Amino acid sequence: MTVRSTASPAIYQLPWTVWVLFGLTLAIVAAGFRVGLENMVAIWFGRDEYSHGVLIPLISAFLVWQKKDALELIEFRGSWAGVAVVLFGAALQVLGDFATLYVVQQYAMLVVLYGLVLSFAGWQVVRLLAVPLLILVFMIPLPEFLLQNFSAQLQLISSQIGVWFIRLFGISVFVEGNVIDLGSYKLQVAEACNGLRYLFPLMTLGFIMAYFYKAAFWKRSVLFLSSIPITLLMNCFRIGTIGVMVEYWGVRMAEGFLHEFQGWVVFMASGALLVGEVVLLTRLGREARHWREVFGLEFPAPPPSGAVRNNRPIPRSFLVAGALVTLLSLALSFAPERQELIPQRADFSVFPNQIDGWTGRKEPLDREYLDALKLDDYVMSNYQRNGAELVNFYVAWYESQRTGNSAHSPRSCIPGGGWRITSLEQVVLPGVMAGDVQVVANRALIEFGDQKQVVYYWFQQRGRVITNEYMAKWYLFWDALTRNRTDGALVRLVAPLGKGEDIAAVDRRLVEFASRVAPQLGKYVPG
Repeated sequence: MTVRSTASPAIYQLPWTVWVLFGLTLAIVAAGFRVGLENMVAIWFGRDEYSHGVLIPLISAFLVWQKKDALELIEFRGSWAGVAVVLFGAALQVLGDFATLYVVQQYAMLVVLYGLVLSFAGWQVVRLLAVPLLILVFMIPLPEFLLQNFSAQLQLISSQIGVWFIRLFGISVFVEGNVIDLGSYKLQVAEACNGLRYLFPLMTLGFIMAYFYKAAFWKRSVLFLSSIPITLLMNCFRIGTIGVMVEYWGVRMAEGFLHEFQGWVVFMASGALLVGEVVLLTRLGREARHWREVFGLEFPAPPPSGAVRNNRPIPRSFLVAGALVTLLSLALSFAPERQELIPQRADFSVFPNQIDGWTGRKEPLDREYLDALKLDDYVMSNYQRNGAELVNFYVAWYESQRTGNSAHSPRSCIPGGGWRITSLEQVVLPGVMAGDVQVVANRALIEFGDQKQVVYYWFQQRGRVITNEYMAKWYLFWDALTRNRTDGALVRLVAPLGKGEDIAAVDRRLVEFASRVAPQLGKYVPG
């Protein structure tokens, strides 16, 4: 005879006191990470690329709620590993606060949140909620220098494929880097048209769809990763369509409301392509099923009838983690605000036009470039000697780079003007000193049609001369932490290579000019 258990199933719930404690802990986290949080929210509402960021916490909360029925059956066992994670996040926050780098503070906040969840619920729950927690990463803006590199590459690719599409309609078009010349109108593929405003939201959408897609891992991976080429191709299609419409219906097709509306249509079409991809993927493999069977929202089941409700205790590990977060928040709140040091310097408006036989004429930058570069001061002058030898001299100065505004590397910007880099190397400039530092520069040979130029450039920042963009970012972090400074400059010299002219003579001209101008920079670019 079999005896069946009549015991009612047990479920676990959070009493109101724990909900109050949760709310208080989140408020303490928000207060302790206020500076980085405010910067992140400002970016959400100020930049189209991250306008979806405000939805990410809500989506994460919904995905957690989806697991409500499963969570009610798990007896939470707080993990002391969560306390260690909170300590690591607190250390990151201190580093980010001392270095005044927002992105470090934002990732520190995320690490602390993960640690709090682990300290309260334990590893079993963290594994169950891995995706709802991981999706929070999409709300944090990328470091600006990575964004600049992505933007520059996407602009070039979008321009080239967009031109190919326009030519399919028999339209004569010429492309110079990011400028598509239709004859009657020049279409500038600027940062706003590089595709990033679609890429990040569509990647987030692809990630969520892959989560809801109950299929083989490789199919879910393909669905998520395909959001990148779909964004790129659809953006190129948009640029090409604008070019065709301008050719037949005028310039108004590329401006105003219609231009913005086209962007919205492209994003919606990209989302529809992802859905179509789900339909196709479900038909592949041995277990092909209708896509509605493997893709869709699921809602938590109601508690079992007659279930015994047990209140969850508060783990000691969570109390310790919460206490650490409280101490961190209090320490940051009462600590004196660390004002970044901005060195005294001369303004480039008084930079000399006469330098040891070289005569210069200053040239202004167009407003669109100033808006993109976000620099604080600059000089751009064409210097000549003996009425023939020409050197273009440009320095971009940033008094603070902690917000992400920093010098754009010529390596990324040169192709945007239609120039092709045929060689790039590092060279020592003999006799050229920046204070007590020997100048080592990047030397690039660039071509545009029959035109050739030699370019020297380096990053002159806080007494260092740096050629590598990533090392420049490392020293930016280190100097922000140890010296409370993030100022710096990009120095660039360009000389044309005439037809039949000896390239060695051009190099000598640039080195000779650099040896004259470098000593002048000390007053304008402090060490």
